Amino acid sequence: MSFLSLSAIRPFVCALAIGLAACQQVAAAETQGMLETLHRHKFLSSTITDNGDENPYAVVVVPHDMGTLKQNDVLVDNFNNISNLQGTGTSIVRYRPGTGNTRLFAQLPQHLAECPGGVGLSTAMAILNSGWIIVGSTPSSDGTTATKGDGCLLVFDASGKLVETWADKNINDPWGNISWHEQGNQATLFISMAGFGLPGPDVLDPATHLPVIKHQATVLRLDLNILNGKPPTIAKETVIGEHYAQRADRDNFLFGPTGTALGNDDTLYVTDGLENAIYAIDHASTRTGAQDTGRMLTQNGLLAWPLAMVITPQNHLIVLNGKNGQAVEVDASNGQQIYAHWLNADQAQSPPGNGDLFGAALTPDGKGLYYVEDDINALAIGVTK
Repeated sequence: MSFLSLSAIRPFVCALAIGLAACQQVAAAETQGMLETLHRHKFLSSTITDNGDENPYAVVVVPHDMGTLKQNDVLVDNFNNISNLQGTGTSIVRYRPGTGNTRLFAQLPQHLAECPGGVGLSTAMAILNSGWIIVGSTPSSDGTTATKGDGCLLVFDASGKLVETWADKNINDPWGNISWHEQGNQATLFISMAGFGLPGPDVLDPATHLPVIKHQATVLRLDLNILNGKPPTIAKETVIGEHYAQRADRDNFLFGPTGTALGNDDTLYVTDGLENAIYAIDHASTRTGAQDTGRMLTQNGLLAWPLAMVITPQNHLIVLNGKNGQAVEVDASNGQQIYAHWLNADQAQSPPGNGDLFGAALTPDGKGLYYVEDDINALAIGVTK
């Protein structure tokens, strides 16, 4: 069962009390967040590539012209191949809002010696002002975690050419959306790692008869140097969060920490789907070690397996649910769950939209939301009008 907040039912109560016209004026004055203002949703483009890759995951917006990319282009990667095996997608597509044109931006071979286990592009993607795109690989050979590799982080230039591959003991299945900030020739990335100690989906807990839950997922901070137009290099790696819940799943590949969002006060917010919670890690850019999972910001309520997450100019978190097609808005300052909004209400799933959402990004003006719909392999947008 999904629940609607007071914000969600306010329009109906208002209309009954004072009439529709007056209610609309009140609603305009009392809008508490961004999701309430999204009145129109549009299909933008299929994300399936010529080689048949599908299951779109990551979404990022290009900050300015660079290489073959134009300002406000949208990049989306694919997690599955033409056989619909998870952890085998190798392609990134570019959508251009001005023309509606979508084309292939980058494609890798399935087997890449530098990346343990090969290539399966995940929700982990960042695009730096300096023109480098960093993408996570969470690979598998049979579509399950039984054959998963440790994966890697892949660095592309702004024309889609692979220039670097990062793999080491701290990188194990980069899974969730990347948060980052930049200053001069330095950048800091925050990425969840969900593969440590993760068995296959046939390893069951005798008590629950479900795949075994481990609490070994982490959040890794990468401090990067970017000098003289050369690809970024890792200056330092720090695990700043640990003990997040993770488990294998045949339908969803794995459950693990997926969403990250960095606040202006240097608090990093992290979603933990199995715990149905959002945690907050203080002093994320400067801390020298892990704050365990961080402090609990909010749990349950409107959340239903929270996945990718973005932060708005209002300091609100927009969190996409995995168990239904709703996005949830949360006030990051106090954890209040403000509003639940349907992005995908596909009745073919139960609950509607179950398993259809994953990556998301704010539009450049901060007033709209790009998101992917896995059920139709598409990029979509929610806008105010």
